[in-house]
Amino acid sequence: MAWRFTRSPSPLLKAGGPVFRKKTPEEAPTFWIATSDLPSTPATAFYQKLDTVLAECRFAEEVRRLAAPFYEMDTSKGGQPGIDPAVYFKMLMVGFFENLPSERAIAARCADSLSIREFLHYGLGERTPHHSSFTVIRQRLAAGVYDAVFALVLRALREKKLLKGKRLAIDTSVLEANASLRSLEHRLTGERYRQYVKRLAAAAGVDSADPRAVSTFDRKRPGRKTSNDEWQNPHDPDAKVGPDKKGVTRMLYKPEHVVDLETGAIVAVELNLGDERDATGLADRVLVAEQQVNVAVGDPPARARVETVVADMGYCDATELGMLQEAGIRTAVADPVRNRRMEKLTEEERRALRSAKRTTRSQSGRALMRQRGELCERTFVHVLDYGGARRTTLRGRENIFKRYLLQAACANLSLLLRRLSGIGTLKQTWAASARAVAALTLALLGFLRRTLWSWSVQLATRSSHAHECTLLRFGLTPAAE
Repeated sequence: MAWRFTRSPSPLLKAGGPVFRKKTPEEAPTFWIATSDLPSTPATAFYQKLDTVLAECRFAEEVRRLAAPFYEMDTSKGGQPGIDPAVYFKMLMVGFFENLPSERAIAARCADSLSIREFLHYGLGERTPHHSSFTVIRQRLAAGVYDAVFALVLRALREKKLLKGKRLAIDTSVLEANASLRSLEHRLTGERYRQYVKRLAAAAGVDSADPRAVSTFDRKRPGRKTSNDEWQNPHDPDAKVGPDKKGVTRMLYKPEHVVDLETGAIVAVELNLGDERDATGLADRVLVAEQQVNVAVGDPPARARVETVVADMGYCDATELGMLQEAGIRTAVADPVRNRRMEKLTEEERRALRSAKRTTRSQSGRALMRQRGELCERTFVHVLDYGGARRTTLRGRENIFKRYLLQAACANLSLLLRRLSGIGTLKQTWAASARAVAALTLALLGFLRRTLWSWSVQLATRSSHAHECTLLRFGLTPAAE
């Protein structure tokens, strides 16, 4: 197979100035080159390793089997065949490993890179999928397909002994929604937030026509509160008002990870609303994570596998902790209230809080808390900050959760790649290449230094020998000199 390229003529310009060749848009004669002669870039190493790992776990075959029920089987209606769902998931993986938050950026990157085209099994003459295809495929595939893909990666971790599931850590972070506070509307009246503030400013005697005066009034007015019970964003009703990591009020979601403390793998993912308490439904989510680990390992779903659950103060709820302890699970959750009035609680709640308090104060409990801060927080850095998920470009809880599930699966793939080859991300590949170049440069400099030193010693020896020969020629000795 061969590809055809065009080259435009380049006339010389000599109008009293420098001679250069002008690029012209006219079509030029063509020439042919075989595809085997096309250059391959060194950047294919990482994606080649990733493709090898996906082929070992039969990723493409499983994804096509899971997505087959959602594609039209009757070809008599006409139209082009759908895009391979395995290509769709691979393109989302590219977005994770290259920290691309938007689907437009992912599509542009896949069309521009030769190494990614090879990873997607697309030839140079084939057109990669358009960014609008992401929306079509995401709406077509059910959330269960994404859950199955996440479980497929968990099984791949289990085959490499990277999944235990006995000691789990759970934590939440914040994800900025694709919604603005300026677009808030009142749930009952439909009034825009800016109109509401102007009405209050006019009632207080402030000039409502002055935007700066209205903003100052809104910032300093007493009783200022933006409640999620009263206000909502019409473009993304699931997004909630809340503070981000820096304390700035934004429209947020709260992703939650359940992490295996023995390996660092993410065993379960949830996307909570921005105003939802962390401890709500804690026991149910831990038991669901236990079932997912059992299915990935190949054990019965009802098997009691989890021994310890570690969480921060936000998960301290006496009822939820009591349910976990009744299931035989040890809880290491600190109590945020130092002087809690225990007499106001029931006997079961007091017993649950005291058991959790003893665990956190023990030597093993403190070690587990340190592991939670190291491994569980690290997964959020990989997914949110370096995986393009800190600020989403999608809207709706279901749409965001579908993509976030795959981003968490990519974090597990990164862990698997690091176990197999020592390199888990694309940046680590670049860093390893830079270290190799630096080591080669240092070795070359050392060789040059040793060579110059040897030459200088030989030159000094020859100079000393010539001096002695000159003295002997005149009947002198070095001592007589």
